[in-house]
Amino acid sequence: MVMRCSLDGGAGSVIVKVFSDQPEGRRSFTSEAVGLSLGLAGPALLGVDAAASVVVMEDIGPALSLADVLVGADASAAVRGLRDWARELGLLAAAPTERREEFGRLWKQYDKGMVSWGDEPWIERNGQELMAALEAGGIVAPAGLAAELQQIATAGEREYLGFTPGDPCPYNALFAPGGVRLIDFEMSGYLPVFLTAAYCRSPFPSCWCVYRMPEQVAAEAERTFRAEVVRAYPELAEDAVWEAGMRWATAVWTVDATAYWLRQVAAEDGPLQPQRSTGPTRRQVLRYRWERAEEILVNGDFPAVREVVGVLLREVGEKWEIPLLPVYPAFTLRRDSRTGPSQA
Repeated sequence: MVMRCSLDGGAGSVIVKVFSDQPEGRRSFTSEAVGLSLGLAGPALLGVDAAASVVVMEDIGPALSLADVLVGADASAAVRGLRDWARELGLLAAAPTERREEFGRLWKQYDKGMVSWGDEPWIERNGQELMAALEAGGIVAPAGLAAELQQIATAGEREYLGFTPGDPCPYNALFAPGGVRLIDFEMSGYLPVFLTAAYCRSPFPSCWCVYRMPEQVAAEAERTFRAEVVRAYPELAEDAVWEAGMRWATAVWTVDATAYWLRQVAAEDGPLQPQRSTGPTRRQVLRYRWERAEEILVNGDFPAVREVVGVLLREVGEKWEIPLLPVYPAFTLRRDSRTGPSQA
């Protein structure tokens, strides 16, 4: 539960988050309390009641989000917003390594019996779920896929770790007067930086505000993020190292999306976000994930994953007879001062 609460005497307001006692509620509480306690980004932390699983934080106030800008009609604002968002995430990922030790100490302080997402075997679990989903759909898994999925689950465990709020989706980036402010640290932790960089190259793999991004716009956001991360890991300036990591991250997020959505969309399609009747559908986004993976996984790092993506495109995606995922409205609309937004 998230509440905006007014202070006595008209002294402003604060945001209060109350977390459930369910397993993910306990993990989310600890992640939020720890992530904001670091003070690297996000609203200022004002108070924590560990017994009640309550976090009180600064109210940033009304502000447009990156999602608002991307579905608006101002391409320049969208490019600037993406650049600022990517820079902020890069700065977090490049935070001094000693902050990781502090994160661990704080986790013990607010621990409610759940490990952080950086220590959760979610990538391995997704691989197992993908194999089960393929079998349930009557799709023959390529030879070596199970072994390759296990390799993917362990390949990035301890390399190039950086701090992330965990859910760097466009609706969690607010444009306040002082600049971009990230919110929602309920999945914060230390993860391989490529998992965040992939949000630039194949936009927002765990989010609902997903459309196609113009290649040059996505590339600029990725360059901005990378420029900050290189300060912590100079070897990531080498294109071979960076591209290998991006292929790994693409495989991780493609497996994640397929494992989560394949069985659901096989039966019926629907809006990616249930509360919105318009916008991209789940089938459009899942097919886009397969298309992007086939484009990116070209040098043989994960041949079985690329093969199964091709099978899914031919045997599943092409039979859906749905339009391609559209481009973000900000890049397909132009603003006319007399009539408002119109098609470019």
